Formats: sequence, C-alpha cells, structure tokens
Amino acid sequence: MTTESLDHSAYHHGDLRAALVKAAAAEIERSGYENLSLRELAESLGVSRAAPYRHFADRRALLAALAAEGFDALTAIHRKAIAAHKTPHARLTAAGRGYLAFAAERPQLFRLMFVSDLLSAGAAPPDAALIKSAGESYQVFEGMVAATLDDPDDSAVKAATIACMSTTYGFALLRMGDRLKPFMYGGLTQGELIDAVLSMKVTALPRTAGRKRASNAKSVRNAKA
Repeated sequence: MTTESLDHSAYHHGDLRAALVKAAAAEIERSGYENLSLRELAESLGVSRAAPYRHFADRRALLAALAAEGFDALTAIHRKAIAAHKTPHARLTAAGRGYLAFAAERPQLFRLMFVSDLLSAGAAPPDAALIKSAGESYQVFEGMVAATLDDPDDSAVKAATIACMSTTYGFALLRMGDRLKPFMYGGLTQGELIDAVLSMKVTALPRTAGRKRASNAKSVRNAKA
C-alpha cells in the first residue's frame, strides 16, 4: 500500500485532522511546541508530507487548533468547578487547583496557550477559533472572580481577574521552570504552596484620583439634572 493510499483509507472523513491534533499534542510535550514539524507528524501517521496541508495551512494553524482545544479544556475545568461547589470562593479555589494541575500535567500545551505569540497581533491576525476559545475561557473565569467580590464595578472585576490570573500563572511558570528552590519554600509542601497561592484575594480596586474625579463629576451632573 502506498503512502498516498494510506492517506485516503486511514484518515478519510476528517479523521486526519483529529489525528494530527492528537499527535501534535503528544509531540509538543516531548520536544516543545517550538520544534513541532508537520513533516515529521505526517511521517509518524503514515501519510504523505502534503496530506496535513489539506487541513491546516501551515504549522502555525495546527498549533492554533491545538491551543484552542487547550482553552476548551480549561473552560471545562472552570465549569466543572462551578457545578461541583456551592460558594463563589470554593468555586474559584477549585478552578485554580484545576488550572495549576493542567499546567503541571501538560506544561508545553500551557506554554503554547499562554507564552507563545499565537494570540499576539503580528504579521498575521490570530486564528478566529482560537480567539473564540480563549475568550470564552476568560469570560467564565472572570465571572467566577466577579462572584467573589462585594458589589463590584466593572473596573474592580477586571482588576481582580487580572490579579488572580497573574498569581496562578506566575506560580505555574515558576514551578514549571524549576525556579522554586528549597531556600525559597523551606519546609512548605507543594500542597501548602498551592494553598498559599490560591488564598490570595483581591477584594477591592483602589480608586485613583481620575476615577474619583469622574465619579464626583457624575454626581454633580446628576444633582443639577
């Protein structure tokens, strides 16, 4: 059987696309997303070198599809935390644990999602499906953060969400890069470190002078009306 006939028989009806994404997910964990090769993926799947291009314009498009699946998985983790816990803080904590577990179990996919330039404005616009998946994941997370705040305005929600995300993201990368050394954590266990990270809360956004002036101006206008 020729390579081309393998292409048509084993991966018809869109199966090759799913196979490529699955193979890419495994490969980047072995060698990093920077080293992913469409040619090598094709060879590993027993299809022609040209076959992947029927589903992905280039390597970047395949990585974008993989990152989108990663954000969908993260959204599922958030939704599972929401369904499993009754209080806003318990939901956010469970989501944080799921996020950190995801980063530890699939570090290269995590890097692809949060460190690569796939969502940056570069020579080519970001993939639309990736933008959608990443946006949905963030919106669900933002909703969980908002639920823990007392009567917040939009700015407070935005600030608290970024602060919470920065804390867990930074910890994930420190742990991933082996940057947490014994002299830093002493006798603390990994579980205790995670508890400490997830106990960080942003309860209010300090009002800047500009926001105070805007609020005062609005009050004056309302009084005159």
